[in-house]
Amino acid sequence: MISSPDSAPHLTAPSASPGDEPTATAAASTKLDDLRKTVNRLKRAQGQLAAVIAAVESGADCRAVVTQLAAVSSAIDRAGFTIISTAMKECLTETGTDGAKKPLRVEELEKLFLALS
Repeated sequence: MISSPDSAPHLTAPSASPGDEPTATAAASTKLDDLRKTVNRLKRAQGQLAAVIAAVESGADCRAVVTQLAAVSSAIDRAGFTIISTAMKECLTETGTDGAKKPLRVEELEKLFLALS
């Protein structure tokens, strides 16, 4: 079941701690902006995919269908790469349950990128 854009989770800005530096707040704001752009890109791709499905069901010209399907695929790929690139800094400095830094290994990064190829 495909959820409608209205049922998508709402994005909220992370709250800043009193001791946060302006650069941390700016980074959080940039991350939120990137997240919104990615969600918007995915919603557009969802709409394009619905149009492709309707075109296939109505027997539209295969060239037009394949062209639109390629556009949907490209949009989803770009969204995936955007997610990886905006999360990379956070993943590299993510903390474990013990509070120690738990960096993302090179092998894990490679696997994420290759999953999109």
